[in-house]
Amino acid sequence: MEKGRILVVDDEENVLNVLKEYLTSKGYKVDAHRSSEAALVALKKNENQVMITDLKMPKIDGIQLIKFIQQEYLNTLGIVLTGYGSLETAISAMNYGAFAYILKPFKFEELLSTVESAIYYFELLNADNIPKKLVARGNILRRFAETNVIRENTILRSHMRDKYKFENIVGISFQMQKVFEMIEKVADTSATVLVTGESGVGKELVARAIHYNSSRRTRPLVVVNCGAIPEELLESELFGHERGAFTGAVKTRFGRFELADGGTVFLDEIGDMSLKLQVKLLRVLQEKSFDRVGGSKTIHVDVRMVAATHRDLDALVKAGKFREDLYYRLNVVPIHIPPLRERRQDIPLLLNYFLERWNKINNTNLEGLTEQSLDVLTSYDYPGNVRELQNIVERLVVIKKKGFVSIEDLPEKLYTGKPDEVEMDVLRGYDTLVSDFEKALILKALNQTKGVKSQAARVLQMNRTTLIEKMKRLGLE
Repeated sequence: MEKGRILVVDDEENVLNVLKEYLTSKGYKVDAHRSSEAALVALKKNENQVMITDLKMPKIDGIQLIKFIQQEYLNTLGIVLTGYGSLETAISAMNYGAFAYILKPFKFEELLSTVESAIYYFELLNADNIPKKLVARGNILRRFAETNVIRENTILRSHMRDKYKFENIVGISFQMQKVFEMIEKVADTSATVLVTGESGVGKELVARAIHYNSSRRTRPLVVVNCGAIPEELLESELFGHERGAFTGAVKTRFGRFELADGGTVFLDEIGDMSLKLQVKLLRVLQEKSFDRVGGSKTIHVDVRMVAATHRDLDALVKAGKFREDLYYRLNVVPIHIPPLRERRQDIPLLLNYFLERWNKINNTNLEGLTEQSLDVLTSYDYPGNVRELQNIVERLVVIKKKGFVSIEDLPEKLYTGKPDEVEMDVLRGYDTLVSDFEKALILKALNQTKGVKSQAARVLQMNRTTLIEKMKRLGLE
């Protein structure tokens, strides 16, 4: 008797064959692919209950496959295979909707236990003929907690707590010490927190520190970027929907608030949320309840909310673009993270932190910076804040690899204050100039990274798939 249908994706043939043979011997029907493109075609058929995917693969990686499952509302549950050195990326996979992760080298008993739990959870989520009481989310989670998967997730959460303790957020400035103090005071309470600051300052890092230093640390932290999800999908994403609620709603789907029950919801870019959804969010804050899209049953949840924005919510309230009552409900405990240019004393510490990190990840030996290059890096204003500094250090590590960074190794804009030059003949037209500027930036990044697109994408601070699409559009293939 067939126990379940599993899609296995791994670009290493030996691993793929071992997985296929073992799972087949345990009664599962296995569809195995070395190519992630072929796996994507198989996913579209929506015939498999579980997908086991390697994290790092060429062209389309494991996280992109997980994202595809979520974006297309597929039934398949994703399990990610990862090495110890990629735990941070595994965390991202969990945030994007992965069911579980398995560390390499894995034990067969662990693999089988995780697969069995995923199949069981899949059947509960997709059952139409079992009593409603049995499929109530609380019962599902209680049963799920009895499986071995919860032990593996506990290991991951433990790693995350070590990484995101507020003590480990890098900064020695007075402003950051005040942030640390506030995190310590508010972490183990139920108070709603509003984190503000420019893009790239580390608002999500603060939200994670609050969650993993609270009594909710063993429950989920669910992250939602309100600015990255179209308005028509955001309501379903947050609150879920009932089967038949709209075209394409072929089954009931839990929203992020239900998935975060007992834990924390982090709503990033809350200032981008529409007024319509703000009303429903206000109800969750006040009553801890909501209705799914197309549903009539009130669902009660126990969640702690942390919100973040780079916008001036006070100004949005005055302009009638953000509800005043919601603003006051969110702004119970405000935490403002200052931009990097206002705490330059943190820059050397951050440089050292990122240098050690990227050396370890890339197996390089970039020893440090000359005094002149350090002066340049500490004097720069960083419009992209800590994220921009991190990307600069990663680029230096990838390109320089060893020795000391001199001023000639730095991006020109850091010491000239000007962007890289592109021919600016206004008679050639706006669209042409923009295209030429994009081409110049992409070609320079590809040249610096010796044509490695994934590294060029990191240098340009964009997704690899976005870079490839731009290259196609600009004729750079």
